[in-house]
Amino acid sequence: MGEAQHPSIQRASNKAYDPERHDLPGLARSIEALMLRRQRMSLLLGVLAVLVATVLGLRQWLLYREGPPPPPESFDGDVYTVGKAAIAERRCENPRATVIGMHGFVGDLRYFTDHYRDPDLQLILLTSCDYHLPITQPRYKTAPWVKVPTQEEGSIAYDAAVLVQALEHLPRTQRIRVHGHSRGGAVILEAAALRPDLFKQVEVVLEAPVLPQARPYVPTTATQRWFLPFVLPLWQREPISRRNRGAWGPLENTRKRELITAFPFNPKRVATMAANLKELDSWMKARDVSLYQNLARGTVLVPGKDRVLDTHSMLESAQKAGPALNVVKLDGCSHFVIWDRPDALPTLERSEAAREALAS
Repeated sequence: MGEAQHPSIQRASNKAYDPERHDLPGLARSIEALMLRRQRMSLLLGVLAVLVATVLGLRQWLLYREGPPPPPESFDGDVYTVGKAAIAERRCENPRATVIGMHGFVGDLRYFTDHYRDPDLQLILLTSCDYHLPITQPRYKTAPWVKVPTQEEGSIAYDAAVLVQALEHLPRTQRIRVHGHSRGGAVILEAAALRPDLFKQVEVVLEAPVLPQARPYVPTTATQRWFLPFVLPLWQREPISRRNRGAWGPLENTRKRELITAFPFNPKRVATMAANLKELDSWMKARDVSLYQNLARGTVLVPGKDRVLDTHSMLESAQKAGPALNVVKLDGCSHFVIWDRPDALPTLERSEAAREALAS
C-alpha cells in the first residue's frame, strides 16, 4: 500500500483540480459576454454622440440661417442702409412736423405707418439691425453721413447709433417727435445718452417702453433661449395661438392682427432674436434712471394690462424721470397702445411757424 497523503496536501490537490474552477469554456463565455456588453455600450455611446452632434449642428444651422421675410408693402420714399439696419424716409414735399419711429422687439417699421399717415408729416422709420425690411422694391439712397455703427450687432446701442444718424441728418422741420415702442423706448434712451444735444428740442413718446430698472412680464431663461431655434418654426406656423394669445390683447383690429402675424418673421436670424432677448433683461438691470436726464420733454405711456413688460416696475421707473416726462397709465390696455388706444398718444400739433405759414 502506498503512503497516505498528508491532509493539507490532499486539500491542495483537490483544490488544484476543482473542475468548477477550471471550467475554461465557461470562462471564455464570460469573457465573450463582457466584450459583447462593452461593444453594445460603445455602440450606444457612439449613437448618442451622433445624435448630440446632429442636434447641435441642426441648432447652429437654424440659429444662423436667414429666415423667410414677412410680406412686404409699398412705401413711397427712400431707404438708407446703415450697416445691418435701415432708415426709411417717406416722401413729403412740405412737412409740418417730423416723426422718427423705432419699433420694438420682433416688430417692424409698419407699426407706425397707419397712425402717422398724414401726408404732411415727414415720417422717418428705422429697421433694427439684422431685421427684414418689409418694403416692396425699396428705393435705396446713399448719403455721405451714413456710418456703420461700431457697437455690437443686435444690441440696443447699435440701433441707437442708427437713430442718432437719422435724427442728426434727416429732419426738415423744427417740430420733431421721436416715438419708440417697447424695445424702441430703450433705443431712444440710449441714443439720448450718446447725443443729448440732439434731444434738447425733441419731443419723445415712449410707448410701453423697456425702461431702466424695470422688468419683463415673464423673464426668459438661458434654457428657453437655447431652444429658440427649434421653437421659432412652430411660432411661424401659428403666430397667434392659444399659448400666446394673452400677450396680444384685443385682436379685432385687422391691421394689428396682420402685423402681429409677421412678428416671428421680422428678424432675419434666430441668433438676432436670441441676442435681442438676452440683452433686454441685462439692459434693464444695468441701466439706471439717470438716462431720463437726457430727455427734454415727452410722454411715457404705461399699459395697465401689459403682458410683455411688467406694468408695476415700468411705472415705478417712469415716475423717477422727473417733470420733463408726463407719465400716463392706461388701465386695461395691452402692450400695443398705438393699436388699442391711439387716442392716448399726444396730439402732434402744428408748430407755430407752420400755423403762421398757413395763415399767410
